Amino acid sequence: MSFTKISLAVTALLASASAAHANVITVSAADIGNSYTIDYDGFTDGQTIDGLTGQTTFTLTGVTGTTYSFDYSVANTSSDPIDASRISIFGFNTDPNISGATSTGEFDQTASGNVPSGFGHVEVCFKGATGPNCSGGGSAGVELGDSTTGSLTLSFADMLDELTLSDFFVRYQSIDGPGMTGGSAIGRGTVSSSGGTPVPAPAALGLFAIAAGGLLTRRTRKAA
Repeated sequence: MSFTKISLAVTALLASASAAHANVITVSAADIGNSYTIDYDGFTDGQTIDGLTGQTTFTLTGVTGTTYSFDYSVANTSSDPIDASRISIFGFNTDPNISGATSTGEFDQTASGNVPSGFGHVEVCFKGATGPNCSGGGSAGVELGDSTTGSLTLSFADMLDELTLSDFFVRYQSIDGPGMTGGSAIGRGTVSSSGGTPVPAPAALGLFAIAAGGLLTRRTRKAA
């Protein structure tokens, strides 16, 4: 393999790693029918909570004028040592900003605002209880081992060529586990598949890039 080809391969791998780490989904009318899966950890007070996990899937179903419509599924995949948990809210940021949102199913209420545990402000969240923010979801949601489905529509002030979703999160409540009874936490989302294609982990891509870089160095020294 030539030096140029190796260098290009390293550059491409590093770019791919950066894109995967960004954890964003960009869709347009050409992506109708594609599904995107997000996996979530459990996090509170600066600590990751073992066994506290969730998953959402978004399928783009329509783009009409100034609206983007999705089917969604939410699964509470928490496991040992977590004995109980409930996903009460999910949400994300949008670019451009929305002018409105509606949803159906278990998460049929919409809001925006601050997310606890230092996550920050999000453009829109979906929950099963009324309220002006994204901090609490009442007693509604998806219990450990369960899942639910519904649909959501995002509206915008102007027509757009594409839509970017980012900063995916879920809110856990009613958590029972080691050192926690009836606790709460958030889940930070990682895009695990995009349009039906698995997204490589940034760490794995980084290892490939390092290996390719090492090969380039050895070939350069040999040539010298």
